[in-house]
Amino acid sequence: MPEKILILGIGNVLYADEGIGVHFAKYFQQKYQLAGDPLVEFVDGGTLAQALIPIIAKYDHVVICDTVNSNTGSIGDAFFFDFDKVPSHIDFQGSAHEVEMLHTLAMMDMVGDRPTTFVLGVIPEVLEAMSFRLTAAVQNAVPLMEKTLLKHLNELGISCTVQAEPDIQAIANASV
Repeated sequence: MPEKILILGIGNVLYADEGIGVHFAKYFQQKYQLAGDPLVEFVDGGTLAQALIPIIAKYDHVVICDTVNSNTGSIGDAFFFDFDKVPSHIDFQGSAHEVEMLHTLAMMDMVGDRPTTFVLGVIPEVLEAMSFRLTAAVQNAVPLMEKTLLKHLNELGISCTVQAEPDIQAIANASV
């Protein structure tokens, strides 16, 4: 059983759906009171990639909330997988921050610093204009992402009690 768990939100909040990882981690943290061992902490990793190595290395277990691409999925489809067993249909070649995060994890592997890593990702709609507005498809993926993370944390001995009812779009709007 891990002693320290990190829920790491990754993404560029300036580009709508590309920020869902950051927004979702904040949403989950606001919505739930977590109890039990191990310790769970939340970090907004933005697009920092390699700068996150010293932070990630402190944990035994990490769940990365981010965007992913899948050649079998559609915008708004959510996926959860062990980073050591990435499904063949998952493609990290979407946005620059996805590629940088993949390289960061690979560098951590080379020196043996990467904790057990899971990815909770959703396929975004790629938008060129700067916007804090999440598409309906990605907003609709939040309940499945939430259910998936709740199940995973429960399996790790963490109980989650609802303490608030945040709105994912309001969280995205507050990113300004």
